[in-house]
Amino acid sequence: MTARLRDALRSTAEGVPAYPVYERALATARRDRRRRLAAAAAVVTLLALAGVALPLARTPALDPAAAGDAALPDRIALPPIGTLHVTDRPRLGPASVIFDGRAPRLHGWNDVNVVGVVDADSDRYRIMRMGGESLAGELVHLSPDGRYLARPGGDQDDPGVDVIDLVTGRTRRLASTVGRSVWSTPAGWSADGDSLVVRDDVPVAFDGATYTTVLSAVTVDGQRWTRLAASAQEAHVGSVVAAAPGRLAYQYGRTVAVTDLDGREQSSFTLPDETSLAGKGAWSPDGTALTLTTHRPDTDEWTLRHVDPATGRDVGPLRLPAVPGVVSIRLLGWTPDGSALVAAYQPDPLAPDPPLQEQTGQPSGTDQTVRTVRVLALTPGATAPRTVLTAPDQVVAVDIADQVIRSGRIRDAQPPGGVGGRFWIWTGLLTVLVTIGVLYAGRQRIALWRDDRRVLRARRTGE
Repeated sequence: MTARLRDALRSTAEGVPAYPVYERALATARRDRRRRLAAAAAVVTLLALAGVALPLARTPALDPAAAGDAALPDRIALPPIGTLHVTDRPRLGPASVIFDGRAPRLHGWNDVNVVGVVDADSDRYRIMRMGGESLAGELVHLSPDGRYLARPGGDQDDPGVDVIDLVTGRTRRLASTVGRSVWSTPAGWSADGDSLVVRDDVPVAFDGATYTTVLSAVTVDGQRWTRLAASAQEAHVGSVVAAAPGRLAYQYGRTVAVTDLDGREQSSFTLPDETSLAGKGAWSPDGTALTLTTHRPDTDEWTLRHVDPATGRDVGPLRLPAVPGVVSIRLLGWTPDGSALVAAYQPDPLAPDPPLQEQTGQPSGTDQTVRTVRVLALTPGATAPRTVLTAPDQVVAVDIADQVIRSGRIRDAQPPGGVGGRFWIWTGLLTVLVTIGVLYAGRQRIALWRDDRRVLRARRTGE
């Protein structure tokens, strides 16, 4: 190579810009690390979501017959914060008890009411949120086998009732077929659980000043609606509905009527003063008599008695103890030993007396004079009622599945404490999101720190 050529090459090389090897390598390394951090964060998120979703998705289907060990818990408690909903996985399955009231954990935002649901054979709890009143056993009803929950649904433009399957988590809407109905509410179940009794409010005048209440029997699949009765709203038709195989008894005003599921009235009779149809368990176990509840103002006691469903005449005394000192009682059903299970509404000593016009008729869980509710067993020949279920203060309504009552089993309950599953799910997801946010915001500092560590390691190696 000649000197001339060498000088030319050197001159050309000097004109070529130098390649920043170290800076470019550092930038590439930082970019690769950012990508690895982003990929790691994505993997962490996916793993967290999979950890929540996969166990739920893989939950085996529940067998409704698995509730053969159904038993009544001897106490209930308020649902823990973050309790799973009735439609969440893992499914609850058939329930033993539902309850609600004015307690703080039984209310949500925007006047949302909460109904507590207890598993048939364990102390697993679920909740069901709904707007408006949600009185268990009056506006929300548990099916005889504990599998379904019926509640009001829709609005004035689209009235109907919702039936929630606690085994599958699905909700079936039963849209009302009653003409001009503005509101539908469930009133009770048939004895076999295949049909639901529904009340519809129909305005008489266009201004809605007066209403007629229509009582219907609807199959759970919603395919068949059978009109049972209609009456002025003031008569409270279907305020109490009791079911026996193939028959229904319901109260309207001071009258009790007995019909079949096709709407054919079989009999009716007038109730004496201070007497009402006892509740959903009003039919005797053999279906030959109806049970009435009577309040004796002189002794402030509530008693039960059997009458002939055709005439309303007494058919013999019941050797059951009276229930003293309560606001009212509601008969839930009969146990194998002949005991009557009643929901007894305990008075609130600090509540003011209701207005005179509200002191007539049988009070219910809506009454502000109720402090809590207990379930009592009235055993034949006993001198006093026996408490079989207690509830916290401000739990003022309860309903029990018929199969649980008929089993006669009572278990020692250990209601859950602490927090529920939804609390941990949301806490885990929030933790993952916050971690990702922190890593993303500090990505440059993390990259510089890693680079500094690498340079220091390289220098130590070179030395």
